[in-house]
Amino acid sequence: MVRNLLILLAAALVCALPFVLRPAPEAGAWREGDPVLVAVSPHIAAIRDEFATAFSHWHQRKYGRPVRIDWRSIGGTTEIMRYLSGEYNAAYRAYRAREGLDTALTASAFAQRRPEDPEAAAVWEDFRAHDDPERYGCKIDIFFGGGTYDHGAAERQGLTVAPWAPGEWPEGILTDADGIEMIPRELGGETWRTDVYVSAVLSGFGIASNPDRLRELGIEKMPATWRDLTDPRLYGFVGVTDPTKSGSIAKAFEMILHATCREHVLAAGWTPAQIAAFEAAVRNGTEKEMPDFPTYQADVELGWDEGIHLIQRIGANSRYFTDAAGKVPVDVSSGDAAAGICIDFYGRVQSETTRVGDTLRLNYVTPRGGSTISGDPISLLRGAEHRELAQRFIAFVLSEEGQTLWNGLPGSPGGPVKHALRRMPVRRDFYPDAEHPSVDARAKARAGTTSDDLLDPSIDVYELARAFTYEPRWTAPHFSFLRSFVRAMCMDSGRELRAAWGAILEAGGPEAVPEAVQLLERLPLDPYPIDWRHVTEAARNPALTAGLSETDILSMWTAHFRASYREAEAVARRALAERRASAAAPQP
Repeated sequence: MVRNLLILLAAALVCALPFVLRPAPEAGAWREGDPVLVAVSPHIAAIRDEFATAFSHWHQRKYGRPVRIDWRSIGGTTEIMRYLSGEYNAAYRAYRAREGLDTALTASAFAQRRPEDPEAAAVWEDFRAHDDPERYGCKIDIFFGGGTYDHGAAERQGLTVAPWAPGEWPEGILTDADGIEMIPRELGGETWRTDVYVSAVLSGFGIASNPDRLRELGIEKMPATWRDLTDPRLYGFVGVTDPTKSGSIAKAFEMILHATCREHVLAAGWTPAQIAAFEAAVRNGTEKEMPDFPTYQADVELGWDEGIHLIQRIGANSRYFTDAAGKVPVDVSSGDAAAGICIDFYGRVQSETTRVGDTLRLNYVTPRGGSTISGDPISLLRGAEHRELAQRFIAFVLSEEGQTLWNGLPGSPGGPVKHALRRMPVRRDFYPDAEHPSVDARAKARAGTTSDDLLDPSIDVYELARAFTYEPRWTAPHFSFLRSFVRAMCMDSGRELRAAWGAILEAGGPEAVPEAVQLLERLPLDPYPIDWRHVTEAARNPALTAGLSETDILSMWTAHFRASYREAEAVARRALAERRASAAAPQP
């Protein structure tokens, strides 16, 4: 009996030993019952991990308890928006059913503009009248990351709400202790914040290139403009991301279109001051009083056409269109592609991680005057179950402490723990500011603690933003159109496009076979002609699409381009054959 008791005691000691000897839990470690914040984000895992860790420690210091962030992994921003729209639609429909209200007009609640129909307008207003999780919500508190286009759409659809009323924001967020604005509402024509969303970090778009691969192709100069990506020597060596899968890359394509449009308008002789005056007149409705406006507008439209064809040429040089925005710089650094379009931080991270001593396997450049600087905002979702905790997270992300994570060196004071995020903070006090000595001093005090030299004019996002003036009227209404159109023009008909472009190059280039180029660049006429005026009108007037679905239109465009590209290839090959036959014929 005693022996059995000893055996049981020994067994109990063995089982208890790991619990007795385990180290004391780390201060700030989350335990069951501590707060949980639910967030959805397209940000990469490294960003999510660093912000989750830092916020938990910050919250422990300020409020006495750590926080766990429950990240919902849904996909890119496009997938997130579809998910949120579906969840709110279902939740609001269920609410109306419970209240005995008509559910037939539920979809009207999410229109981006107040419907004209009185009944639909009443539903639209009713949805926006409540921010109570007991009525309806999506079971997620925070939308963190993604571009201003989608956050703006979420705001207009009523999916997001202002975290604080104007004038009630926490001290030190929008302005510093001296009243100096830390996060501008807009710069370079881009909106960085509204009363509902605020950009948490900034991004530009640019070109990644591999110096060794370029030299092999006979290219000594690093591509520094979007037009450089149309160099015939890059045929089959340009990496591109599918804009229908990445809102950020869709924005990059808009930048290519916009920059080309501006180049054309400036080359036509219009000055920046004249452009600003014309665009102000359009906003005020007084453009008809300006005699030169029709000529100016014609140049805008010609520049837009040129931009569409520039995108087409880049697509013709493409090696592939990938679903993953981070794949392009990886492939460029390995030499699988010679150059490619990428988001700035992907290019910088890959450049750093593949560096061998002083030798770079990847160069990254934001074309000066070729890219706007836009934001990845943070928004509070309507009906957030943990509203106060969500407000605290927003305040942390926009604070000086939270902003330090974006570009701080791992292990530096206030920097990330493991990962160099290589992103550009939005706060003004991270960059040089000759106008405000106190802000300038704070920026310079960070020297040596950041992954990138934020004092360098080629990296300073405020300087880059001022070098690019965004005229929303030119291209902003075409953002959704451009996503689908690039897919039809360069992806779904990509095999035919590359074959036609290859045949044109083999035949001596565009100058040698202009008829083939005309066929290549022939744009669809159905369901409406593809030009600035009709695309702008289609964005405002759905009737222009004759009731066709997006899928139907995409199929029509794709069929058009496949046919045009096949004709272009045939013309180029026929011209090449005739030239060869002429060269082989006996000379008299």
